[in-house]
Amino acid sequence: MPAKVTSFAVSLNVPAPEASAAFLVRHLGYIVEMENDGFVSLRHPGGGLNLIFLRTGLSTFQPPEVAGRAREGLLLVHVVENLDEVHQQFLADGVDVVTPPETEPWGERFAQYRDPNGLIVQIVQWITGE
Repeated sequence: MPAKVTSFAVSLNVPAPEASAAFLVRHLGYIVEMENDGFVSLRHPGGGLNLIFLRTGLSTFQPPEVAGRAREGLLLVHVVENLDEVHQQFLADGVDVVTPPETEPWGERFAQYRDPNGLIVQIVQWITGE
């Protein structure tokens, strides 16, 4: 029988965990649940998984052979109902825009931004109909 999963989190290595956490707190409303030197755990009041940021190369990281890598092919994707409003607020706050809002033929409207550690935060709004 499979294990009963009660929650789910993603842990990311970044050079400055506090900077990535502050970005998501300020711009997307995350809440800091726990933090310590080199570690910040976030949750969103709207639900979903928790995000944990660990300082790259943290000596307590296991397995140690991956403790030094960061950001390889990773997107932090957040679905919203108001992408254009979010984009305008990000612009007003001086957030680094990687990909301005665009809409794919299958109805995915998205934009991408870079956080202070270089992580790509993608905002998605699903468009139904014309």
